Amino acid sequence: MEILHSIAALSDLPGPIFLAIGVFDGVHLGHQAVISMSARHAHSEEGTPVVVTFDPHPVKVLRPESAPHLITSTPHKIALIRKLGVGHLLILKFDKNFASTRPEDFVAQLITSAKPLREICVGHEWSFGKNRAGNLELLRELGSHDEVNVVGIPPVKVNGTVVSSTAIRAAIEVGDLARAAEMLGREYTILGTVKEGAKLGRQLGFPTANLSAHSEQFPPNGVYFVEAWLHGVLHHGLVNIGFRPTLPGDQAERAIELHLLDFHRDIYGEDVEVRFVQYLRPERKFENVEALAKQIASDVKIARELCAA
Repeated sequence: MEILHSIAALSDLPGPIFLAIGVFDGVHLGHQAVISMSARHAHSEEGTPVVVTFDPHPVKVLRPESAPHLITSTPHKIALIRKLGVGHLLILKFDKNFASTRPEDFVAQLITSAKPLREICVGHEWSFGKNRAGNLELLRELGSHDEVNVVGIPPVKVNGTVVSSTAIRAAIEVGDLARAAEMLGREYTILGTVKEGAKLGRQLGFPTANLSAHSEQFPPNGVYFVEAWLHGVLHHGLVNIGFRPTLPGDQAERAIELHLLDFHRDIYGEDVEVRFVQYLRPERKFENVEALAKQIASDVKIARELCAA
């Protein structure tokens, strides 16, 4: 998949150009409907489909105090879009300067750069431009001047509920991962980059990888049996989410720590994708580290039994 970083780069692609535009946090079933529709239309006219998204999430720039946790960080989103078979992905830097762009100017830039721009496909409630003044109706009006077709994808529903990033985020937060998976069209996973920690797990006999999850939404605190993919290879292990109340050190932020079974090498700086297979127990404070180590040994035994099953 080729990744572009400017609207002007569209001019290097063979036309006609078909754009699927959205934030696409989660790449859920609704987002997939937008992307797949654009791709089908492009292929039917021997055009070039391009997915257009933004980094960071616009709310982090416009209303940082109320910005939600992400379902997928940008690296995770890129990986998921790549799995959809997308050939070209345009990632636009979203900052205050970009946020001040008038809707008319944004569309004009797309039309000028794409040679030619045949279609724009978005979700039915998509808004864009300065003060979010642009909507589907305005987009259709602007596109009509240059014979650009505009497609608004209707809401996708699962069991009567409209699929949305907000609904998925809420399901993850309360631990209803099955519900989240239904709306995502895949199992919920976190993509984390391994960062160096205090190596306290290693001192307990159970080395852990501390994951920086790039503001992704965590499920409830506790210990989980997980599947983890590292360079495409599946491993099994345990994840603890929480504040590590038994261990010394800064406990102001929730941490996610991964222990891989029968794994003995450093992976600092590498990305690991984690799927939460089964919740095992809540996080709790133990009377001492020896009691914690004993509990972790019990957790590992359960994890091995689940692997065997």
